[in-house]
Amino acid sequence: MDGGGDEISDGAVKVTQGPFAGWMTWPDSDPYETLAGPFYFQKQPDGQTLCAMRAQRKHMNGGDAMHGGCMLTFADFSLFALSREERGGHHAVTVSLNGEFVGPAYEGELVVCRGEVVRAGASLVFLRGVLSVEDRPVLTFSGVIKKLKPRA
Repeated sequence: MDGGGDEISDGAVKVTQGPFAGWMTWPDSDPYETLAGPFYFQKQPDGQTLCAMRAQRKHMNGGDAMHGGCMLTFADFSLFALSREERGGHHAVTVSLNGEFVGPAYEGELVVCRGEVVRAGASLVFLRGVLSVEDRPVLTFSGVIKKLKPRA
């Protein structure tokens, strides 16, 4: 990992301990994501951003599979990690998030998100991605975020 993109001042910090040491996260910047996570991202040598989370008991539904709300929350987190360079440190909000549940994730599994920016305009960024466990897709999604102007 080269840490590329770490210089963006958006509050992201590099994790220094544990299984995600070397990855980035936004600690306490979004109270709901902090409660729902933890979620991580890392710039890969090929330039792609990879997001990941380890499925824990608190992420499961009554059927012992990952709750759909948790999958969508991780997908929402991923929109911001995947668009980090396009946002250039600007805050943004989710305008839309669409998801299709295509398979389960279970406790203990590593859930990874791969995705891409489809188009980045002056204020809107369009994205799509897939959450997977190994080579098994569990959620496909698309979303739009709106870059915010700094508050006066």
